[in-house]
Amino acid sequence: MIRPRTLLKVADNTGAKVVQCIQILGGSKRRYGKVGDVIVATVKEAEPRKEVKKHDVVRAVIIRQKKEIKRRDGSYIRFDDNACVILDGKSKDPKGGKIIGPVALEVKEKGFEKVAGLAEELV
Repeated sequence: MIRPRTLLKVADNTGAKVVQCIQILGGSKRRYGKVGDVIVATVKEAEPRKEVKKHDVVRAVIIRQKKEIKRRDGSYIRFDDNACVILDGKSKDPKGGKIIGPVALEVKEKGFEKVAGLAEELV
């Protein structure tokens, strides 16, 4: 469950390291985001001389969350951290060219095929 002001790791090579969620997209009073949801975030930590700078406002898709997710087969999955991938503008394409760490299968089911294609491991 990702809420506004939640800090998330960035799992791509755009240069951002940590982002803070500002808003969850998909409804006027949406309170929580889960894996596969798009959020608006601001960059809190970034590497120098890279694509994304500190204080930039970006859109990102959540790829991992600490809170367990129930799947259709009845199983649950959870991760060690909250992580996201920065998107290119208002599209569903990732801004970076590499994704680090596992990605939940729900991301591919929500229409982010390019994010799932760049992932090292789909869980």
